[in-house]
Amino acid sequence: MNQKYFLLGLLLAVVQLGYTQTGGSLRGKIINNNGAPVSSANIDIEGTTIGTESDSEGEFSLRSIPTGNYTLRISYVGYQTKEIAVSVQGNQTTTIPNIILNSKQEQLGEVVLRANGNMNDFSRTKSDYVSKIPLKDIENPQVYNTITTELLKEQVVTDFGDALKNAPGITQLWESTGRGGDGAGYFSIRGFAVQPTLVNGLPGLTNASPDPANIERIEVVKGPSGTLYGSSLISYGGLINIVTKKPYNYFGGDISYTMGSYGLNRITADVNTPLDEAGDVALRVNTAYHWENSFQDAGFQESFFVAPALSYKVNDRLSFYLNTEFYNSESTNPLMLFLDRGSPLTVTNMEELAYNPDLSYTSNDLTVENPNFSLQGQMFYDLSDNWTSQTVVSRSSAKTDGYYSYLYEITNSLKEQDEIPGEVTNLDEGVVFNRYINDQNSTTLTTDIQQNFIGDFEIAGLRNRMLIGLDYFNRQTINNSSGYITNGRVYIGNADNQNVNESVFGIYTPGNYITDNDNGILSKAATDDLLAGAARNNASTEENIYSAYISDVINFTPQLSAMASLRIDRFESEDNSQTALSPKFGVVYQPLMDKISIFANYMDGFSNVAPDEEGNPEEGLTTTVTFDPEHARQFEVGTKFNLLENRLTASLSYYDIQVSNIVMEDASRPFYFVQDGELYSRGFEASIIATPLEGLNLIAGYSHNESELTESDQTALLNRRPESAGPENLANLWASYRFSAGNLQGFGFGFGGNYASENMIFNRQLGVFTLPSYTVFNASVFYNVEKFAITLKLNNLSDEEYYNGWSTINPQTPRNFVANLTYKF
Repeated sequence: MNQKYFLLGLLLAVVQLGYTQTGGSLRGKIINNNGAPVSSANIDIEGTTIGTESDSEGEFSLRSIPTGNYTLRISYVGYQTKEIAVSVQGNQTTTIPNIILNSKQEQLGEVVLRANGNMNDFSRTKSDYVSKIPLKDIENPQVYNTITTELLKEQVVTDFGDALKNAPGITQLWESTGRGGDGAGYFSIRGFAVQPTLVNGLPGLTNASPDPANIERIEVVKGPSGTLYGSSLISYGGLINIVTKKPYNYFGGDISYTMGSYGLNRITADVNTPLDEAGDVALRVNTAYHWENSFQDAGFQESFFVAPALSYKVNDRLSFYLNTEFYNSESTNPLMLFLDRGSPLTVTNMEELAYNPDLSYTSNDLTVENPNFSLQGQMFYDLSDNWTSQTVVSRSSAKTDGYYSYLYEITNSLKEQDEIPGEVTNLDEGVVFNRYINDQNSTTLTTDIQQNFIGDFEIAGLRNRMLIGLDYFNRQTINNSSGYITNGRVYIGNADNQNVNESVFGIYTPGNYITDNDNGILSKAATDDLLAGAARNNASTEENIYSAYISDVINFTPQLSAMASLRIDRFESEDNSQTALSPKFGVVYQPLMDKISIFANYMDGFSNVAPDEEGNPEEGLTTTVTFDPEHARQFEVGTKFNLLENRLTASLSYYDIQVSNIVMEDASRPFYFVQDGELYSRGFEASIIATPLEGLNLIAGYSHNESELTESDQTALLNRRPESAGPENLANLWASYRFSAGNLQGFGFGFGGNYASENMIFNRQLGVFTLPSYTVFNASVFYNVEKFAITLKLNNLSDEEYYNGWSTINPQTPRNFVANLTYKF
């Protein structure tokens, strides 16, 4: 990773060049016709690369301006651009009287209030991605939650999974393992497993957890969304869309260093610069180098990430946007304990398991690399005052190369065999696991091409906002990984147990992973010897999806609107061809315009289930199986609020999802699949973001979910909560306060955390294994001024021992400390 030092050095040089000028300063405030502040307005000095944005109070400040006379240009979507003649004197600050922007009588663009501790640091009231047309949240009949970069910075988030803890109704099932096909981890939304697979509304597959460095915001969209996004990359519970940072037309950015517990060292840089005097061509580069050890006795992650983005405004009608991301990581995969799926459970909770979460059962010699690349190119062209053409091409490559291992319970199966007579049957308590390992060598390649036409027009006096689109998606998976081999046996149990046979487990210690007195099995050389005779996959699968879709939002009155959408998919692979139709309907009524809305939606769609690999690791190679489409219906009602001049935004909703023809693992044959299930998933969600006092920000959420498999030949799973559904109850909270005046101006503190109820990660006739509920609190203190920011944060204040899982057991990080220092320019 020597390139990281060159690129970071180059970015530092760019920053230094940006500060060779000295001079005077300008400051002022921007308001609209009603006297309300205009936030996030663009302010730039013509003929220079100097610029900024107004803060939540409409105020702005420009520094280091050479002495002279200039034209100050102020612009914001929905307002007329204003130009003002100004004079700058060396070492002096010129204060400009209030600048009034006049409305264009157009629909306002996205409302983004950001700066100095106001509520909307954490809020977005509009998205161009959720409905693929410019639609305010309050007039959208679908629920979604937004996690902003401002919130991530305040919480010193360095892990994507931690970022998602700020959205209600989502919980992590699996961490990113680095294994091909596992993607960026698994999460549960509304009772269904989902992965982060979308970037800017386009496919963005990876075999590693996304780096937060290039994230402007994360949109967690709830409910079946196949009508606009297809079926291969989302779930019935919803989707996770990452919106990346975009270039802007003035020089700016920041450099940040984060250190913390377990050897955390992280350097990030965000540099934006216009490439021409007018600011029509702009380049923004985000980069990060990350090193962190595991909290366990072994394990680490090292990664380097760089994301150049280029925007080019050709003229008032034509513009281009290019976003690229290069990511490479080397890490040990996180420990995953799989419970035995083939016989009655030996233990049913963590207390009976007597597991020591400080042990990893691996070594730093066994690592996996994940090089990923993605490219997105977009062209926007205004066909007329009412129609815009959007042409999109995206490509991605996600690779996996290295070792993947996990532990699988074998105690009960060994009791029925004569493999090691007597040694295991004499155990008073505890569980025995086989360690399975293979050599990962796989690549996933994707191509996506979209052509969208977006219109805003009137028919018979009724406003229509319409989307018409075509989509082609291709995914190719090349798998040359080895089969799985057994690499040691692990006994987990109480230290008082004296019935462990040392000829099988070596010199006994709690959680001992020495097998046959051989302490070299976790070395790379020994593992390669074991894998030398393992069979190799030589599989290549490809799928093509051809889609067409249309969506229209009709305003019958300014307060009453309805959405109707329809998508048709043609799914083709070597072994399977399917056609699916996905409709969507929604209605919104606003009793108080732009302040309160009541909504309902109905979504009915197929899911083209991609072929999957099945087979028992003990038997070596896996085989590819295909499936028929699944079918889901959702009905949802709720209300949204946007009150007190954006100081209070909230949503409350009840949903009911019915799914048929479900693909699930065969309860009688682990690692094999059947397709015969029907289930329901229903629940309630609440989200609130508020600023009750100046400088005080609150973000909170709560969700309750009930799920049950209602029909299936899998009697072991019938009438039970699916293991992918996660805890029934989830809650999240983050509150922060920042002093905005006086001697303590810039100082602040934050406090919050997450709650999860009990989680049945194994729920079958063979037994029920339940992870305990948990409450984890975090706290921070910070000092944030114009050029510098420093934040100190303590995570997991009470050092709670807690776990996630999905028929697996995944220990989570204990108490840890992080400190961040940021220089802004």
